[in-house]
Amino acid sequence: LTWRATGSLARSVCTVTCKWTYLAHESRWDETYFRKIGLGALADEAFTRIGTEIVPAGAALGGGLTAQAAADLGLNPGTEVAAGLIDAHAGGVGTVGARGDFGSVPSRMAYVFGTSACTMSSTAEPAFVDGVWGPYFSAMVPGLWLNEGGQSAAGAAIDHLVRMHPAAGEATAKAQAEGLSLSAWLSLQAQSRNGAAATPALVGGIHVVPEFLGNRAPFADPDARALIAGLDLDTSLDSLVGLYVAGVCGLGYGARQIVRAEHDKGIPVDTIVVSGGAGQSPLVRQLLADTTGMVVVASTSPEPVLLGSAMLGAVAAGAYKDVAAAMAGMSELGEVYHPDATLAGWHAKRFAAFELLQQAGKAIRG
Repeated sequence: LTWRATGSLARSVCTVTCKWTYLAHESRWDETYFRKIGLGALADEAFTRIGTEIVPAGAALGGGLTAQAAADLGLNPGTEVAAGLIDAHAGGVGTVGARGDFGSVPSRMAYVFGTSACTMSSTAEPAFVDGVWGPYFSAMVPGLWLNEGGQSAAGAAIDHLVRMHPAAGEATAKAQAEGLSLSAWLSLQAQSRNGAAATPALVGGIHVVPEFLGNRAPFADPDARALIAGLDLDTSLDSLVGLYVAGVCGLGYGARQIVRAEHDKGIPVDTIVVSGGAGQSPLVRQLLADTTGMVVVASTSPEPVLLGSAMLGAVAAGAYKDVAAAMAGMSELGEVYHPDATLAGWHAKRFAAFELLQQAGKAIRG
């Protein structure tokens, strides 16, 4: 897209580092690696096909919009175009550097909660965490190392889970009548039943490991699958609400495992900055705080991915001197969710059950 817009062949360090193994900390491609995996032709061509000019996110490309691109977009020729970021990484830039009282960038984990979920932590020194991608130098926040985890199915996992319940049809009709998705409607129903504080009563004995598409982090197990324990014959709407809450808790316990793995390697995360469409619900945010035991904060922007991209454009246009200044100047932390201390013991027991179910699933698969 940036080539179509500007004619520049420069590549964003984010894309080539995270997806094409560029060694950003050494500003080079690893020729030996490409030859070992059968892609020596790329090395023979001096990597011209995948990029020889690698630039930081926010760098101004070429001379800005070409005349043709400007005409296509209805903008002025020469309008600055920035080197971009992968979508989730743009969301990270749009949130982790926001103005607020909860720590600095290295202590904040971005949790981009959509169809899938991405977790992104930034460190001053490289940290190698089993099952977590990276560390990647300057792949999100310039000058910092990025560790990227996540869950292959997050919002999609909850949608799939609740559609399996016998009351899903009735609930879907009610949700549609109110102009809501099923998951959004269930979140409001749980909130009306005293919300996260009522979690023990809502979920009862239901335990959910929502790994329908495997475990991306921290176990890097593509063969893992979802498990549900504690089912009964209840087909009521209340039962469906409980299943929904149990599923969200399962995602939270998965995030807790990622945080624990990063803590074990010295990454000082103490705050989760949540964003993404599936993370807009106050109930979901509180459940994430309760299940992980972490403070959860939300950006004031409803579209942090777009905001992060706008920050890059602002840097390219000279409105801010660098990405760090744009993050602080264009974003602000909003609502804060503290873990409920009265539920900590209950969630600790549920987390132990979650891990036991994971182990049982692995044993069954052999």
